[in-house]
Amino acid sequence: MPQVMSRLISQVVPPVAVRVVARARRSAAVGAAVLLAAHTSPSAAHAASAPEPLPRGDRLTVTVQGVGDGADGRYEVRCRPSGGSHPDAAGACAALERNTRWGRDAFAPVPRDALCTMQYGGPATARVTGTWAGRPVDATYDRANGCAIARWDRLVPLLPEAGRRVGAQGT
Repeated sequence: MPQVMSRLISQVVPPVAVRVVARARRSAAVGAAVLLAAHTSPSAAHAASAPEPLPRGDRLTVTVQGVGDGADGRYEVRCRPSGGSHPDAAGACAALERNTRWGRDAFAPVPRDALCTMQYGGPATARVTGTWAGRPVDATYDRANGCAIARWDRLVPLLPEAGRRVGAQGT
């Protein structure tokens, strides 16, 4: 019976189309067999029930200078779960999460046209490099004016608390 159908089809349908249909049937049969084998194997069943691994991209290096009080240095921060050499990794991750918004860069510099108060927050500087939320990070921080101070303070404790000191301009 299949041979009769094949002859009828070959008389009505061009031979190229018959080969395409036959090839598609074979491919579908092979694909179904592979899916069935994968679905019934114990390792596939275990993999389907195991939770997906968390992204490994949230790693930052923070280098701080000029803060004093033992806060200067280089720290590693990992989030989800929090860890690394940072003295408050959980707090640093919380500060990052608090400042992460869809469509906005948590590490964006102060806009060039921003109007900032002329106050000096001290000689502290910091550089943050690595990856956050799947994006590369290379940001620098200082406390040269009110906007820069606010930008720094938003990321405390990722960046250390760096208040004004006696002798700083305006104190």
